[in-house]
Amino acid sequence: MEQYPHIFSPGRIGPLETKNRIKYAATETNFPFGDGFVSDREVAYMEAQAKGGAGIVTTQGAYPDKKGEGKGFKGMMAIWDDRFIPGLARIADVIKKNGALSCIQILHCGREGGVELDYCLMPSVVPQKLSYFKPPREMTKEEIRASLKDHIDAAKRAKAAGFDMIEISGIVGYLLSTFISRYTNKRQDEYGGDIRNRCRLMVEVLQGVKAATGNMPVGIRLCGHELLDDRGGNTLEESIESFRIAEEAGADYVSVTIGWHESSQSVITRDVPMGFWLPVAEKVNKNVAIPVMMAFRQFTPDIPERAIAGNVIDFWEMCRPMIADPELPRKIADRRENEIVPCIACNLCFSRLYYHQPIMCSVRPTAGHEREPEWGYYGFQMAPKRKKVAIIGGGPSGLQCGVIAAKRGHEVVIFEKNDVPGGNIRLASKVDKGAVELLRPIMTLEVECRKLGITIRYGEECTPETIRKGSYDAAVIATGAAVRQYPLIENGSFLTPSDIMAKGHRPGKKVAIIGGGGAGLGVAIFLLRQEDYMVTIIEEGGRLGRDVNPFYLWQYVRLMKEKKTVFLMSTEVKRIGKGTLYLNGAKRQNIEADSIVVAVMEADRQWEDKTLAREVYVIGDAKRPRRLNNAIHDGYRLGMVL
Repeated sequence: MEQYPHIFSPGRIGPLETKNRIKYAATETNFPFGDGFVSDREVAYMEAQAKGGAGIVTTQGAYPDKKGEGKGFKGMMAIWDDRFIPGLARIADVIKKNGALSCIQILHCGREGGVELDYCLMPSVVPQKLSYFKPPREMTKEEIRASLKDHIDAAKRAKAAGFDMIEISGIVGYLLSTFISRYTNKRQDEYGGDIRNRCRLMVEVLQGVKAATGNMPVGIRLCGHELLDDRGGNTLEESIESFRIAEEAGADYVSVTIGWHESSQSVITRDVPMGFWLPVAEKVNKNVAIPVMMAFRQFTPDIPERAIAGNVIDFWEMCRPMIADPELPRKIADRRENEIVPCIACNLCFSRLYYHQPIMCSVRPTAGHEREPEWGYYGFQMAPKRKKVAIIGGGPSGLQCGVIAAKRGHEVVIFEKNDVPGGNIRLASKVDKGAVELLRPIMTLEVECRKLGITIRYGEECTPETIRKGSYDAAVIATGAAVRQYPLIENGSFLTPSDIMAKGHRPGKKVAIIGGGGAGLGVAIFLLRQEDYMVTIIEEGGRLGRDVNPFYLWQYVRLMKEKKTVFLMSTEVKRIGKGTLYLNGAKRQNIEADSIVVAVMEADRQWEDKTLAREVYVIGDAKRPRRLNNAIHDGYRLGMVL
């Protein structure tokens, strides 16, 4: 608290005082049952967020209409009938019992709604850019009035459920934002035209909710910069004006967001530097007198501390960082920052929503399992028998397995052949400047290992004989993936991703990369960001980047196309010669290259020896090359049962 006095100073929202300036921001979870009712899993998740030390904790958005036109996710919470009040009250109670102000978000998803219907509602018919959203239907004035009433009635239920505050969502393509934006509002009546008319429904909602709930604080999330300039969206000045209008309408605070889901510019990924969007919030703050909040790309406390001290924002909102670690506020206050489980902006939590799956966190496997004892969020029971466990490999799966096994009372030794932990994540962290954030969870896991007394033998090449001599009860193979071996002829040779990204080998100008998965694309991006290589990627399958996060894949493909990368899909490499690849399936039967990079990764089979110990397990990429979340979750689950 002494280090971050502004973050931990009391704040005020309307008549309410907050214990600090940290607000857990709303995010959908898909934990409810699918019928709109609150589940035990949702309550446990919100309890964890409240226990973590934030001053304000916000629920996921609750849709306010019976038809489900506002429902954007199959597991979304509902607030359109009084029978939902008892479940909502459970959330309000558990938040307040743990010392935070309880805030509920009312969310009509508008352009992104109607998930179980064959249409969505909007102010005007503007074709969808994203195919998984429903065809739009223009709202009639009667439907606008009905939606206004739905919001007001929902607010009354929120008050009856015992919440301290209400938040209205008007962002990213949800209903209110589609009225506010020139991109989607082409109406000729009083709800269309200039920015004030386009904000009319927002004003009516805010005024109606305020009138219905008395002195209960009501805030709103609005877009500070739509990033829709390429299709006629609001100017920055118009967006700033919408905040002024919200204040005039009675909003007690505003939350500043950036971009729509269909914006063609990166917003919340690692290539956007932390704190990058704060100037937008600062401009809002200079134009309103009510508290201003922002969440986007503020993952470490030094950034919001400076921002609050400089009157850029008044409150630090967090969503993804507190999915990754609900205890983040408490750990900061206790000066345990190196123990924070850090968000890596992978957006796995967000992307799963559109597959109608419960959110999952790459770096915190316990997300959604907070009250399930076997997952150990609040601490593990000791294993019935203490085992001596050897883990071969100090990458994410090995480190995570070691931490959980040690927490359950086992004696753990980790063998890592390199001088530092991380395995192939070290290579991934070099793809671009922002990718270095991938090392943050590795550092946290290493800190946990030291705290738990785990022995990590760095720089030691472990062999099967090493394990046998150690008389271990269990051996865990976490050595990561291995590069596929191709037959070489004519004295041919090839490079690996490690050669280029770790050892500093510089390939020739014309580079052929075998493998269009994450490893191959990573090498390509690494090279193309340095200089204009002539890159050809050969991929056996029909799809690039099957193991690459979609939030990053589109950016990589766009860059590669700009750099005139050649893609040979559904193409098999038969042989590698000296500077020549012999192919099967391509239009040209061979490719000439100055340098050949083999980036096809396979499970590491060299340790498939069941005689190493009484129990032998294989986890992470050594089992099957996948994504970082699979490696961490593999390690965690094995640690739970060792």
